[in-house]
Amino acid sequence: MGHLDHAALGWLTPALSYVMACTGAALGLRCTVRALATTGRSRRNWLVTAASAIGTGIWTMHFVAMLGFGVTGTDIRYDVPLTLLSLLVAMVVVCAGVFAVGYGKDRGRALLAGGLTTGLGVASMHYLGMAAVRLHGDVTYDPLLVALSVLIAVVAATAALWAALNIKSPVAVTIASLIMGAAVSSMHYTGMFAVGVRVTPSAQVLPGATAMQFIFPLAVGLGSYLFLTSAFVALSPTAGERAASASAQRPVQGVAP
Repeated sequence: MGHLDHAALGWLTPALSYVMACTGAALGLRCTVRALATTGRSRRNWLVTAASAIGTGIWTMHFVAMLGFGVTGTDIRYDVPLTLLSLLVAMVVVCAGVFAVGYGKDRGRALLAGGLTTGLGVASMHYLGMAAVRLHGDVTYDPLLVALSVLIAVVAATAALWAALNIKSPVAVTIASLIMGAAVSSMHYTGMFAVGVRVTPSAQVLPGATAMQFIFPLAVGLGSYLFLTSAFVALSPTAGERAASASAQRPVQGVAP
């Protein structure tokens, strides 16, 4: 069996991946709070932004962590189409979960359906990303740890959606985001600890791209999207601020112009 190193670059990749998960969660929660305070096209746009933020944060967290993944005795490459598919899956399923909560009439049922859908989608993204790994050898999984990682994903997703429905203040959102980042990171590393690799030494060149050729530039680009979108959301007025501004600009009745 090959020795697996989940932090080949030290604490840099686990810490940075946790920051990405927290940033995506915080942005997604804030956008969902904004969405629930609006209607029509505005609600839809905020929900799409929330889904893209959460999906991007989860995907970026996974592959930033994978930058520190190594196996002794073999190089590692990534299948580009499968890696991109894992990003698409993350976006689509998170969008489905967020929209279930954003438009569901029965909040309890919508929360359960959205949490289950999103959690399974997050787990699917993780294992699709692992399926994209190319190395000299065979990859095996511990079924119990895989099941535990899926359970963590479902619980974390349900908790995130519950927070979006019930938490309004920026401080509470920040605390919830830190907890959600820890939950997503726990799911990732639980899934990674389920991995075993039997290395078969070979001089054959592996297909696919290296992490630095493909994963690193894409992760940097998506991370930049998260931070720029966070700045936009932070600077855009809330529904309450817009209402207050409109009220202040409305002329006072009974006062002559």
